[in-house]
Amino acid sequence: MEKKHSLWYVILIASAAGLAGLLYGFDTAVISGAIGYLQEVYGLSPAMEGWVISCVMIGGVIGVALSGFLADRWGRKKILMVAGVLFIISALGSALATGVTMLVFARIIGGLSIGFASALSVTYISECAPPAIRGRLGSMYQLFTILGISATFYINYGVANSGTHEWGLEIGWRWMLGYGAVPGIIFLFILFFIPESPRYLVQKKDNDQAFSILQRINGKEIAEKEIAEIKASIEIEESSSIKELWKPGLKKAMGVGIFLALFNQVIGMNAVNYYGPDIFRSVGFENNTEFLATSIIGSVQVVFTIVGILLIDRLGRKKLMAIGSSLMAIFMFLIGSVFYFDPANAGVLLIVMIAGFTAAFCVSMGPIPWIMIPEIFPNHLRAKAVGIATMFLWGANWAIGQFTPVLINNMGSAFTFWMFTVINIICFTFVMTIVPETKNKSLEQISQLWKTKEQKEKEDQLQDQYSH
Repeated sequence: MEKKHSLWYVILIASAAGLAGLLYGFDTAVISGAIGYLQEVYGLSPAMEGWVISCVMIGGVIGVALSGFLADRWGRKKILMVAGVLFIISALGSALATGVTMLVFARIIGGLSIGFASALSVTYISECAPPAIRGRLGSMYQLFTILGISATFYINYGVANSGTHEWGLEIGWRWMLGYGAVPGIIFLFILFFIPESPRYLVQKKDNDQAFSILQRINGKEIAEKEIAEIKASIEIEESSSIKELWKPGLKKAMGVGIFLALFNQVIGMNAVNYYGPDIFRSVGFENNTEFLATSIIGSVQVVFTIVGILLIDRLGRKKLMAIGSSLMAIFMFLIGSVFYFDPANAGVLLIVMIAGFTAAFCVSMGPIPWIMIPEIFPNHLRAKAVGIATMFLWGANWAIGQFTPVLINNMGSAFTFWMFTVINIICFTFVMTIVPETKNKSLEQISQLWKTKEQKEKEDQLQDQYSH
């Protein structure tokens, strides 16, 4: 009975934190529907179009840069709640924007919100989840991201069909952007019902409260062992300065985290998310069927993200990323070939190729970096390290949003997608050579990968001491 109760409890708190993905997913997808109208209303150049889309990443970089320091001082839960409030403000500000400057400012505030949420949601989940199902629970963030993307594609499609094109130019795009207040309100409300991270509480010497949460998650016996491991881990880790991340051992962990963050973004999925309707429009889709085609891709994302969640704790992180990145390289090559040879008559074929790429992404490089990045860092540096890695993620996200229309305009669609093919091949190579497997290991066991022999021996002694 206790086991069942504990399982539902941990699923609840992981899902609540994972709802941060709704914010990220909504923002990723909504602009793809609104940008066509904005381009026409404000006469945006390709570079300015990229800026309106990518400006949110400026706020994102600032948010993740601050997230670790704020979370270590005020707690994961409180900063996640601040993220919810900022996202609501951003959605309403975007909908009421009177010009490009106001819209950009509102989107930067939204980026700040998502920056906080993207770094701290996955950190929170990894610090609460039992090792055996941490992969599946960590995937909650990606699942809600994909649900947010898919739902938003359908919202965009529905709004686009709710009136004439002139209505869309005047009001429709405002409704698209304004709907973001809904996931923000849901996220903020649910956060009131979850506890603080037990590992954060141990860092703040609130051991009784931490033990109570761990006991409810894992049961008394495992909780006693786990809190001993956490105390020993924190005591052996003398400093929480980010300088520690550049020392031997942890420097490799930081490199792996940055690699995972970059390749989550630069392999091409966000080019489809941000510019899906434009891509389909370029091969002949019209009369809002480009929004329908993009919605189909969103549905594929939902289905295969669920498949990935079911596989991740069975097959392991490394194997899934290797399989996924190799398949993504193949599909990206085929997408580029479609544009090179006969894009005018390849609408259905293009949907199939993009759907194949999307499926491979959603079982591999979509969810797994969000899971592994917080897994690989020790307790005392986790929030800061995840913030640094996620800064690279948001920087890469900005580059994709900013330069994809410029690349397509100057190089053509075929060569742009072939460039993504090469990036996926590089991703496969790095996965096979430098990424460790973390399946079924506790966070404290994973941190052992980066420690010296002397640190391991001292930590074992402290753990024995706290266990008695």
